Amino acid sequence: MEPKKQKFTSWLKTSITARMIVVGFLLFVLLIPLEFVKNLIAERAMRQQEVIREINSKWGNEVLLSGPILKIPYKTFKEEKVYIPETKVFEMKTEEIINYAYLFPDKLDIDAQVTTKAEPLKRSIYESVVFTSEMEVKGNFPNIDFSSKDIQPEAIVWDKISVLIKTSNLKGIRNTIEVNLGGETLAMTPKYTQSYLNTMETQYIPNFPKEKETPIPFSFNLKVNGSESLKFIPIGKETDVRMNSNWHSPSFDGNYLPDDGSREITNDGFKATWKVLQINRQFQQEFFNQLPDLEEFAFGAKLIIPVDEYQKSERTAKYGFMVIGLTLLVFLLIQLVSKIYIHPFQYIMIGLALVMFYTLLISISEHSSFLKAYIIAAASVLGLITLYSRVILKGFKFPLLVCASLASLYGFIYVIIQLENYALLVGSVGLFVILATIMFASRKIDWGNE
Repeated sequence: MEPKKQKFTSWLKTSITARMIVVGFLLFVLLIPLEFVKNLIAERAMRQQEVIREINSKWGNEVLLSGPILKIPYKTFKEEKVYIPETKVFEMKTEEIINYAYLFPDKLDIDAQVTTKAEPLKRSIYESVVFTSEMEVKGNFPNIDFSSKDIQPEAIVWDKISVLIKTSNLKGIRNTIEVNLGGETLAMTPKYTQSYLNTMETQYIPNFPKEKETPIPFSFNLKVNGSESLKFIPIGKETDVRMNSNWHSPSFDGNYLPDDGSREITNDGFKATWKVLQINRQFQQEFFNQLPDLEEFAFGAKLIIPVDEYQKSERTAKYGFMVIGLTLLVFLLIQLVSKIYIHPFQYIMIGLALVMFYTLLISISEHSSFLKAYIIAAASVLGLITLYSRVILKGFKFPLLVCASLASLYGFIYVIIQLENYALLVGSVGLFVILATIMFASRKIDWGNE
């Protein structure tokens, strides 16, 4: 048995095929701790989102505004035959039913001033951008005319008309909202609703101008605390929105982008203007019985923190297989060229050191910038592997080659993750260059020793 064991050990040390099999097996073994690291990054990113949601819930969540809307009750009549037992005959009875129509403005003009806090709100190591928005809303409603729907003026309950405003963030409102409609000042109160958008409604309008032939003007001011985004639903026949903010990293979001040439983004903030016409959207100006969900037509801006360290760490970890594989391949080629035997345990140590790069990166980036964390993690792992390879490979020639190769690889990956539009192109060209270099470096190896 002893000669067979010695023969097998000798085969592992001298056979190129055996060493390639061992290195390949160790590479796949090292994918296990690498997956643990990826799961850790995902867990920390999820924890960040949970903390941000908790912060935002206390200050005020995203703001979505829809309104004002006229709520107009009208009468309909239903006739049915009713059997009267006393007289033993059928009689026609008429039942009065109150339905509601919802009328949108002809003109809706919104001027929003969005001011973020000087410092993002923080909890532990996490932070969230929050803002206070002061909005001036004005416009006009058309005259009420539902004759096209066979609803005559006498069927309208004129003294029960009210105004609705719908928003996603009642909790963040910081002023008493009063709507001025045709000279009447109307206070708003919240109404219970099960939909995403909460409803505020005025008291009944006592002197609604039912015979007025000119448009009915309205206006109100709204001050609200919010986070993440500020959006509007373009319910006006013509909706104009102007937004000014001191935040320097907006992401214009939703169904409509700002008008060409109207957006201006500087280090001191941004300005943007939207103009949405009725023809630009797929809903009419009046609805009957109930309001539909129009959230899909919302537009506005997200106020984001531009650097997401977890997203960059996750993208970096996706190249972990390539980094570990190429590094082990460099050591294998050095072993074949120099005839120096590298034990599988030493390959494992090198691989684990490479995996430690990602744990260092994520832990340091939580307390510093991603660039600084990347440099510290890369320098630490680079120094450790270079010193370790100096002990394994003797001399300085091959350890310096390992150091240069690994430094180039980390630099290449950092460049890729900073790119967005050209990441695939640069990555493909870089991998082609790496493959060509390996093919050139291995051209003189004698592959005959199987």
